Amino acid sequence: MTRVLVIRHGAFGDIVLAFAGFAAIRAHHPRAHITLMTTRPFAAMMAQAPWFDEVLIDDKPDWWNLAGVWRLRGQLRGFDMVYDLQNSGRSCRYFALAGRPVWSGTAKGCALRDTNPARMTLHARERMEAQLAQAGMALPLPAPDLGWLSGDVSDLELPTGYMVLVPGAAPHRPEKRWPVDHFKALAAGLNRPFVVVGSRAEAGLGAEIGGINLAGRTDFFQLADVLRGAACAVGNDTGPMHLAAALGTPCVSLFSNASDPAYSAPRYPDGGWPRILRAPHLAGLAVAQVREALP
Repeated sequence: MTRVLVIRHGAFGDIVLAFAGFAAIRAHHPRAHITLMTTRPFAAMMAQAPWFDEVLIDDKPDWWNLAGVWRLRGQLRGFDMVYDLQNSGRSCRYFALAGRPVWSGTAKGCALRDTNPARMTLHARERMEAQLAQAGMALPLPAPDLGWLSGDVSDLELPTGYMVLVPGAAPHRPEKRWPVDHFKALAAGLNRPFVVVGSRAEAGLGAEIGGINLAGRTDFFQLADVLRGAACAVGNDTGPMHLAAALGTPCVSLFSNASDPAYSAPRYPDGGWPRILRAPHLAGLAVAQVREALP
């Protein structure tokens, strides 16, 4: 049996953006044993995905950690085909550790090297599509079936017609957050119920904003059903907004100059783009402007 390895680390939004690629690889290798190598926070979720037979956790050992690198080498060996969807300096070094198998990515010397000189000017989705096309897959990539990504939300008492607010972002990137006072002002003027989602560390933001505070109360599967049932989602450049868009929920995504939506915006299942609002500094993005953009 052909053994295929797919490499994709986090963050959460990066994993979500790769869903279409994961599905395409499975369709291209329907009888292969396909393994995903990812980082620990996403292993349990991805073990439930229909695209993989196995999930390996990459602990990303320091290069001076010889025992850790030796274990990593063992994880990488024995595959007939590798799709490096990470394409970082680190993952390119995995090509040699893996024994130089047939490899799709940007590693020097690999058989299916993506040599497009404009690849870094493309959104992450288009970069992935171009790489997979060079490996023989047809474009455009079909929308993946995310029916497997579903959890029990019966105890959350979600109201009819609610919208979702996503006020968080990576803790070390505060410049990617629309101010909580702006979210509060937006929420106060809504004529519909709303819920706030995010990590446990963002539960305080939810408490400030009001509504139904689900921050820290959902796993990935429950979060998907909360977002799937929403009339729309509004939030920062962060993982839950990527998931909302991937599920087809209408989205308004807020970007500062800290990140560029041309490269990293959420995308709808068919590759379409959500409504994107930008300001050099998110404190300067008016509440009225966001309210007007709501579907």
